[in-house]
Amino acid sequence: MSKYLEVLTPKNSQLIIIDQQPQMAFGVQSIDRQVLKNNVVGLAKAAKAFKVPTTITTVETESFSGHTYPELLAVFPENKILERTSMNSWDDQNVRDALAANGRKKVVVAGLWTEVCNTTFALCAMLEGDYEIYMVADASGGTSVDAHKYAMDRMVQAGVVPVTWQQVLLEWQRDWARRDTYDAVMAIVKEHSGAYGMGVDYAYTMVHKAPERVSHGQRIGPNPAKVS
Repeated sequence: MSKYLEVLTPKNSQLIIIDQQPQMAFGVQSIDRQVLKNNVVGLAKAAKAFKVPTTITTVETESFSGHTYPELLAVFPENKILERTSMNSWDDQNVRDALAANGRKKVVVAGLWTEVCNTTFALCAMLEGDYEIYMVADASGGTSVDAHKYAMDRMVQAGVVPVTWQQVLLEWQRDWARRDTYDAVMAIVKEHSGAYGMGVDYAYTMVHKAPERVSHGQRIGPNPAKVS
């Protein structure tokens, strides 16, 4: 159980993004699709900011699913996209090799659909690869509310850790005094975290008296720990 007590850090985890493609998103009924995309892109930006190794895998791009969201590709323009035919990413040797090369056992997962591609990958990666899986519930989606829920339940029963994208972001940051990533985290929060981001803007402009236009471009305030 001790491994489940460890918090996620930029040094002990990696991210895999599975089949975040338009045709796959069309079938999602468990979460608003625009919210889904917002959360996935926010998570990707977090991984980029913390230099967390990220694998992007797709299925049947040309024949069915379409290309990965352009907003996601813009975050990782240098990443090779791992194309496969199997519904289960674990079945693809290139995916297994990419995960192994990163050398980190804690794997954060955001994918479509929860009940198919996410579940099969998670169970096989845990059983055959001895990985620890952290399933990002609000950056994944199923074909119905029940499909998503019961897939999450099945994975949790098997030992998968359920998380949300913002939880992962803030767990990676951990301490507001970490100035090397503070600005990037605040930028992600303001763009992708809804009411939380609005609160940050409010604190900048109303508490720290930053000019409205300046507050959107840089950190304002003498102590970043006072603005969270």
